[in-house]
Parts: sequence; structure tokens; C-alpha cells
Amino acid sequence: MSRLYIVPTPIGNLEDITLRAIRILREVDLILAEDTRTSSILLRKYEISTRMESHHKFNEHRRVASVVEKILAGMEVALISDAGTPGISDPGFLLVRSCVEAGIEVETLPGATAFVPALINSGFPTDRFVFEGFLPLKKGRQKRLKALQDESRTMIFYESPYRLVKTLLQFAEYFGAERQATVSREISKLHDTTHRGTLASLADYFTSHEPKGEIVIVVAAHQPDKNSDEES
Repeated sequence: MSRLYIVPTPIGNLEDITLRAIRILREVDLILAEDTRTSSILLRKYEISTRMESHHKFNEHRRVASVVEKILAGMEVALISDAGTPGISDPGFLLVRSCVEAGIEVETLPGATAFVPALINSGFPTDRFVFEGFLPLKKGRQKRLKALQDESRTMIFYESPYRLVKTLLQFAEYFGAERQATVSREISKLHDTTHRGTLASLADYFTSHEPKGEIVIVVAAHQPDKNSDEES
């Protein structure tokens, strides 16, 4: 039976792709790409000539049914995003769910995703963590931040460089200005950097140093006040 392959692609350095991923992308009948122009750079590098079609957040809802039909008719299909693993803050969830409901086998290859290296590089505990991705821009944002104030696990967020300073200031307001955090940007690329400090100091730094590139924020877990526990 034909299946859907979820294929992670490099988040920066084009060498960060597995041999298996290259083989799958060469063998399938169709590649669904978030942006065919961006993905064509990767495919050309590895001499992959498989036909591509666009599959992104603006057309995903109306295209899912036709993709399922193609797979049921015998086509092998691979889904990729611009960078990283489809379904992680990228299109993919709806297609996977629809395939599962239709009895289509879904095979997800292991591979690159930005939050894992950012988490490990932070130096914060990695045994328990919560991945929040992109927070809501408006509706529900404050409610979510309040819910995370006492989070006992390391927290991971994605953010745009244009909203980074505002987000760090909000984090300082809700989590405390002295809460430790890291800001990783351009992971695996030429200007890969991680900045460490308190939420307040990081907000100050990026106020005077314009942030650029893909950004992952990792925030330390809430630490209960020992004195308060002893008094109670």
C-alpha cells in the first residue's frame, strides 16, 4: 500500500539531511513542499528531480482531500517544509490526521528540528520540558503566559526577530525579570549564536542589537521559593 512520508529537511546547513531522506525524496512520486522555490535549492543540491507541488498553511485545508485520494490511488507522497520537521510549527497535522483516518500508513523520518539543539545548548534541564512553539499573537496570549508562570519544566518558544524584544519583555513581566533564559538564532547556519542571561538582560541586549534570523527562546523552569515553603 502507498504511504505518506514525513521528511525533515535541514534548518540551515544543507548537509544536515539523512541519506534515507535523500533516497525517499528521490523515490516517491510526489513531493509536497511548503515553498517550492525554497525547497528547489535543496533538491538541486542532491540531484532530486521528483515533481513538487505546494502545500502550505494557506492551501492545506482545501488540498488535503485530493492528496489523500492520490495516495489511495497508488501514489507515494513525501511532505517537507521549508526547514525542519513538518507538523512542528509547520503544515502537516491536517494531512497526517486525514491519512490516518483513511487508513493510509504514515512514516515519519527522524531529522532536524530547531528546538532540540536550542534546548540542549541552553544548559537547562532536558529531562522534562514543554514546547510551546509560537504563542498566540493576540487572543489568548496573556492567558497562556499566566498559565506558564509556575511551569516546573524548561519552556521552549519560537519567535520572529521582529517580535523578540516585545516577547522577552512580556516574559520578564510574567515570569520575573531575573528568570534565566537563552536566545538561540540561526541554528546550524553561519551566524549560529546563543545568548544567555536573565530575561531583562536579554531584552536590553536585543533592544540595542537588532535580532535577525530564526529564533528559539528557552526559559528556565519556575523555582519555588524555598523560604516560602519553609514558612508555610
